Amino acid sequence: MTRNLAVRRVGLLALEFLLVLPGLASEPEWIEIRSQNFSVVTDAGENRGREVALRFEQMHAVFGALMAKAKVSLPLPLQIVAFRNKKEMKQFAPLWKGKPTEVDGLFQGSSDRGFILLDMSAEDPWQVVFHEYAHQLLNGNTGAEIQPWFDEGFAEYFSTIKVDGKKADVGLSSERNLQVLQQTGLMKVADLFRVQRNSSVYNESGDHRSVFYAESWLVVHYLYDNQLIPKLSIYFDQVVNHSAPVEQAIQQTFGMSAPDFDKAINRYWQVGRYRYYLIPSPAGVDSHSFAAKPMPVTDARAVLADIHLHSRDYQNKAADEFAEVLKLQPDNAAALRGLGYAYLMKRDFHRSGEYFTQAAAHDSNDPRVFYYSALLAQMEHGPEFVSDPVQLAKMQKELERSIALDPEFAGSYHLLAFVYLSQGKHKTAASTIRKAFLLNPRNEWYALNLAQMDMAIERYDESLGLLKLLCKSSDSNIAASASETMTIVEMMKSEPASALRLRIEINGPSTESAQGSPASSETVTASTAMAKPVRFLKGKLVAVDCSTAPKAVLTVKSGTATWTFNVADTGHVAVIGADRFSCGWKSQDVAVNYRESGPAIGDVVSIEVQQ
Repeated sequence: MTRNLAVRRVGLLALEFLLVLPGLASEPEWIEIRSQNFSVVTDAGENRGREVALRFEQMHAVFGALMAKAKVSLPLPLQIVAFRNKKEMKQFAPLWKGKPTEVDGLFQGSSDRGFILLDMSAEDPWQVVFHEYAHQLLNGNTGAEIQPWFDEGFAEYFSTIKVDGKKADVGLSSERNLQVLQQTGLMKVADLFRVQRNSSVYNESGDHRSVFYAESWLVVHYLYDNQLIPKLSIYFDQVVNHSAPVEQAIQQTFGMSAPDFDKAINRYWQVGRYRYYLIPSPAGVDSHSFAAKPMPVTDARAVLADIHLHSRDYQNKAADEFAEVLKLQPDNAAALRGLGYAYLMKRDFHRSGEYFTQAAAHDSNDPRVFYYSALLAQMEHGPEFVSDPVQLAKMQKELERSIALDPEFAGSYHLLAFVYLSQGKHKTAASTIRKAFLLNPRNEWYALNLAQMDMAIERYDESLGLLKLLCKSSDSNIAASASETMTIVEMMKSEPASALRLRIEINGPSTESAQGSPASSETVTASTAMAKPVRFLKGKLVAVDCSTAPKAVLTVKSGTATWTFNVADTGHVAVIGADRFSCGWKSQDVAVNYRESGPAIGDVVSIEVQQ
């Protein structure tokens, strides 16, 4: 009788398992391919997965050859997913008027992670993806002074590369760009070089934008074909560091006037002889050496849910998808981490912390879990975390663990720098945030915070060098903060006594403070405002004043307090939960990220409209 009961229990467990997993029988088989620099997850078969990994390794090497760099960095961890058909790809394509767009390849970036998605049934899914991948490589390996025409021109130049197992053909012509130029003609090169990231030509769809991309490609191709790329450092130095007119910078860089440069580019286009180069595949890159292992369906589903979590169009689906994975496998570490991050984004700190704790228990080698846990502590405790030594010590431990597991992720260094700063370790903080900046040199917030920390330790020239660039940022918040900080740095550099007062204020009581005179309230207010962290507040938006457009003033009630928030430029402030900033908002629940500028007064960094 005991044996029969045991058999019945086994039978019931088997039946329960079949009922729980009805969709898995028809699921494709997933596999993960790991090469030296990439992880590829695919359901298109091992051979196709190895092909994808090989192509990206070759692209990685080609970029190093083009930019003469021995070590190539990526600003964010990158996950590549190669789908076997268009139907699967469509579930992740951006939405237009509620419907998925037709894409063969897609790059999706965020603050902590990047994804490249490919439809392996497409004839050529590479060109769009390589264009966006080129941008990531530029972001991780070049400074902020590079201008839009070169960024887009290089990305277009890079996107036409053809690779096989032995070589890469670099510099092939772009029929799409040639057709655009044939239909529209060329714009003046000086006008092309003047286009900035906040200009309508760069941001609005239409003929002008198409010409901008096409001619940027043509000019970069011309510079490579005529071995003029090394001279670009002269040009960028002239226009960025010395504010020289574009025409003057062209003359000094290329030894010809702007009209003559126009003629040279036009002749190059009319002749139509575009050189391409053969670059051998890097030594030691062999797809057969890549590690391959089957991926459980639950792990694959967690990866796909993670893509949705980092997508504006599909974010609301992600939490349910992670929860479904956990129903099938309660100890799936990736799903636990993902669900924790989903709750963190919703500011449900308690549930977020529970899932991060479980994720770390099941996978103690996941750097993202430790980074997210530290981020949770900062967000949950707000400004108070800077004065809590226990919380700071915990955050430090988690971030140092994250860095040990992934020493290439800039976000961990950036957050750790503020932990060190809060502990009074200012030189350590400055060197740590410099690591974040070097790993992601195009991140303007990293650059601004580095400049402010350099100011605090009296590295004035280094601070001013960064701030001069940031004053020209297309982000109005960055530009305004950089301008204010630069004024303070110049004052401190010319008046050493003010530098002493600032150092005393930041470092706290010391032997120096006993001997020196106390800082005036004006000096303290000016100096500490630059070092203040971004804070968070939830409340009811009761009024919006747009009478001084493009500026705006928000009145937000939170509890018994009424706050006034200043928006520097309504056209460029970051808005979450709505398509754009609206002067008509009223009685609206909002969450505001801000820098405090006075009692119940702040400068808006971003605003989230909560439904």
